[in-house]
Amino acid sequence: MWAAFPDVAWWPMTIVSVALLHLVLRRDHAGWNFLVGLVAGLTFFLPHVYWAYEATALVPWLALATLAAFGFATFGMAWTWARRLPWVRDRAWVRVLAFATVWTAVEQWRSEVPFGGFPWGRLAWSVAGAPTGRAAWLGGTPLVSFVLAATGVLLALLVARVAAAWRDPVLRRRHLGAAAACAVVGAVALFGPLALPLPHAGGLKAVASPPVTATVDPGDRSQLVDAGTATAQAGVLQAGAVQGNVSRPGDQSFEHRAEVLNNHLEGTLAVAQDNDARAARGDTAPGVDVVLWPENGSDLDPQTNPDVSAALDAAAARVGAPILVGSQEFPKTGGRYNVLLLWQAGEGVISRYAKQHPAPFGEYIPMRSFVRLFTDQVDRITTDMIAATNPPIIELPVPRLGRTVRLGTAICFEVAYDEILRDSVRRGAEVLVVPTNNASFGVTPESTQQLQMTQLQAIANGRAAVQVSTVGVSGVVAPDGTLVARTGLFTADHLAAALPLRTTWTPAVALGYWPGWVLSASGGLLALAGLAVGIARRRQTV
Repeated sequence: MWAAFPDVAWWPMTIVSVALLHLVLRRDHAGWNFLVGLVAGLTFFLPHVYWAYEATALVPWLALATLAAFGFATFGMAWTWARRLPWVRDRAWVRVLAFATVWTAVEQWRSEVPFGGFPWGRLAWSVAGAPTGRAAWLGGTPLVSFVLAATGVLLALLVARVAAAWRDPVLRRRHLGAAAACAVVGAVALFGPLALPLPHAGGLKAVASPPVTATVDPGDRSQLVDAGTATAQAGVLQAGAVQGNVSRPGDQSFEHRAEVLNNHLEGTLAVAQDNDARAARGDTAPGVDVVLWPENGSDLDPQTNPDVSAALDAAAARVGAPILVGSQEFPKTGGRYNVLLLWQAGEGVISRYAKQHPAPFGEYIPMRSFVRLFTDQVDRITTDMIAATNPPIIELPVPRLGRTVRLGTAICFEVAYDEILRDSVRRGAEVLVVPTNNASFGVTPESTQQLQMTQLQAIANGRAAVQVSTVGVSGVVAPDGTLVARTGLFTADHLAAALPLRTTWTPAVALGYWPGWVLSASGGLLALAGLAVGIARRRQTV
């Protein structure tokens, strides 16, 4: 399963891993399968979230991986119970659906609890660039994970039938027929989403995914990257994105504030120079409508720091567009907010979004005194981040279009929480923006894991998306999930893109929470019903 995710990114390994998990959980013992699931979860999550070690230390990394691995352990136990139901045990096609339902239910549970959940490592994220990922348009992340889990069981059944045919010449034809049926249904599940009517613009070419330290050059930086403008329903937004970088890869804190701010100011100047180059060529609309900065692009609050305010005024005036600045606010009542500030030259902040879902133990410390007993890393977070309640929307005035455009926003880890970006689209967002700060994670796949999430969210919501990072990886995604441009890691870079503005809802947006609710409830009911059957059977035996 680890190999299915970046930076190996062999997505078919998702199917293989689920098939193997189905095989090793065949024993009818809930406690044993809990332990097997825990071992499987640790084997996956320890390398998958190794970036937590890079950002902190040994104990926090082990704690995060172990907490996430308990999701696999819970699944092992719940599946043991669900499988005891006679119609699950005796019918292969019901077993496929039941396994996938329980798996997706447990994914939903661990994405919500404890402390708001941790959705990292969901099966769906691994196939953002594969045909199966297109199913997110229909039912969001839960449907994609369901399809992958079901296909993994079909692969296990296929192998079992082929093995049975080899051993049993008398029933060989029957076994091979069943194996063929598994193959056909699995192929339809994996590649059938290609038939879904996603907003697609002909001629788009996905960029390659080289090692994280390399830079992908989408061409002349003065050219606007086409993010599927043929799919636009309400015009096209021209956006610049600045990846300022830091000079000290792997810093354990974001201490070099003036340096980071200056790097992003310089990147904004580069965007302005690209505007000039397009104007010199005679382009019809050479400028950009907004410049996107990453999370913490300025850790110094421009609302309280006159020097930063003046520098932003000058940069916004030079580029001829407002700048979406990632910063921090420290209210007098205590705590801090992680904010995106839309800064207009001469006016200051004209729109604002504060992070709704701070990362527990990363941006605030629950049970601080208790956790300090295990690691002093908690003391690195001196001021806990506050969860905001504002809608995930930035109101961007675009004089070129003669109206205000709503940007859907999710800051850093918020991209993993489906409801935030879905809520933005339901509130009228026409394009998605994901500012993030990956400076603490060193040369790890954390940022490319995040970029996969941005791709899948673009599909689920039917919107073009831009992920912009302090140090990379930044990228531009078309509404069908095609990654059309990306930067390297720990490089100073910038992009400019023509983003289609879209207004229609995908089925996933229209369904909202329902796919997750239905699968969560169904998985829980299957497990509880199987538990009840097992208890009744033991009582009859006694």
